[in-house]
Amino acid sequence: MRALTYAGPRDLQWRDAPDPALAGDGEAIVRPLAVATCDLDAMIVGGVSPFPAPFAIGHEGVGEVVDVGDAVETVKPGDRVLVPFQISCGTCGACRAGRTGNCESVPLGLTYGFGFGPELTRYGGFLSDLIRVPYADAMLVPVPGGVASIDAASASDNITDAYRAIVPHLRARPGAPVLICGGALSGSIGLYAVAQARALGSEDVLYVDADERRRGIAAAYGARTLDQVPDRLDERFPITVDAAATTEGLALALNSLDRDGVCTSTAIYFDPNTIPPFPLLPMYVMGSTFVTGRIHARHDAPAVLDLLADGTLDVAPVTTKVVSFDEAADALLEDYVKLVLTP
Repeated sequence: MRALTYAGPRDLQWRDAPDPALAGDGEAIVRPLAVATCDLDAMIVGGVSPFPAPFAIGHEGVGEVVDVGDAVETVKPGDRVLVPFQISCGTCGACRAGRTGNCESVPLGLTYGFGFGPELTRYGGFLSDLIRVPYADAMLVPVPGGVASIDAASASDNITDAYRAIVPHLRARPGAPVLICGGALSGSIGLYAVAQARALGSEDVLYVDADERRRGIAAAYGARTLDQVPDRLDERFPITVDAAATTEGLALALNSLDRDGVCTSTAIYFDPNTIPPFPLLPMYVMGSTFVTGRIHARHDAPAVLDLLADGTLDVAPVTTKVVSFDEAADALLEDYVKLVLTP
């Protein structure tokens, strides 16, 4: 089969790879139907990869099951499924508690099962003709019939990342205003946060981002927008999101918290020099909560698919380009907010 391979900065190549085969009775082979770019992919392809080349890329997607092991009970060939990007067994203590991003059955680094470097990517990348999925009963999530594959693909990671930053907190405080500092990398997570905040009933969403196109998408969802990060805001928010990955964006999200507010950072700070001093005294006085870290994709993805299926959530406006696999090597080097690739 072929697999799109990161060969070096801005160098993507279709390479031949062995066809994956079932290595256990609990595994499945899946043929990708729609593969979405993660915000992190833009950094990797651009040459700021924390992983050495070469490796197959892609870790957000929907596929069709083509083969299953004898012990697999919940999916069968022909089923359309979402493949969460993290490996999770479904039976360890962490998985049973819903902490599927930290499955105890595999070493921590190996929970990144797809598209994250030669040492971590044991099961291939989604931009391949086929992928092998371990723990098929635990990992694979059926996609509801009315949900388009291109809309569901990013529920493997980015849409679900935005979900954890918005939906539980907004359900606890219905109608609450939300501040989202967007712009990290290609910038889809911040926009998915806008979409979910508006869909779940926030009466006021403020989106801060220097990028005009992303601000336009946020405005179309009904958000107010700012084109630059101010030193401070004259208003406070019970829910804030740092999806900016900048010193200024994180500082604004923290300093804008209202009493008992929650700030979730979906950004990854590779350089410790970009992290501002935390306003610990004001956060203490206000009773603030700060959340960071990897999501638990398998645990939350079904709820995201439900929002897509019942029409509550529309993520289509965030997808700025859909191209075929044949065009992937070039399209991934171009400008996009969310790129979706289909065979």
